[in-house]
Amino acid sequence: MPAMTEHDRPWPTSASAAPARLRSLATRLIGRNAAHADRISNAHLATVGATRWQYSTLVTLRDAGPASQAALSERTGIYRSDMVAVLNGLADVAYVERAPDPADRRRNIVTLTPTGRSHLRMLDQLVDEAQDDLLAPLSPAERAELIRSLQRLDDHHSSR
Repeated sequence: MPAMTEHDRPWPTSASAAPARLRSLATRLIGRNAAHADRISNAHLATVGATRWQYSTLVTLRDAGPASQAALSERTGIYRSDMVAVLNGLADVAYVERAPDPADRRRNIVTLTPTGRSHLRMLDQLVDEAQDDLLAPLSPAERAELIRSLQRLDDHHSSR
């Protein structure tokens, strides 16, 4: 059996088991909470066989309209090679359609279908439940402040 790496080891079940220095590091806390967020959102979406990448792609098509695969990759942050697999899965169940771009026949334009739009409404509910699970100990005002702070951090570091 191979040796455990730091990524294989479970975290303490009680966050308070970590030394105070570690509990005061934003980088560590953000990383731990990102792992909690991934676990919670993945669990909710998995109940209907969906993934975060599928959800991100469907939301982007709904909110920004039809797009090329390259544009979807840029807007969602999903690598182009991975986007192809995501779109193949969504097309297989008729949530999206691909059609040649009239302006450039070498690329496809991806469009959200009515079936995909209906599926996305259900996914939105699951994602909302995941948000409630993750943020359960926070008041509505604290949730709003956390979102504002995380957006500021993301905007700052994304512009670099």
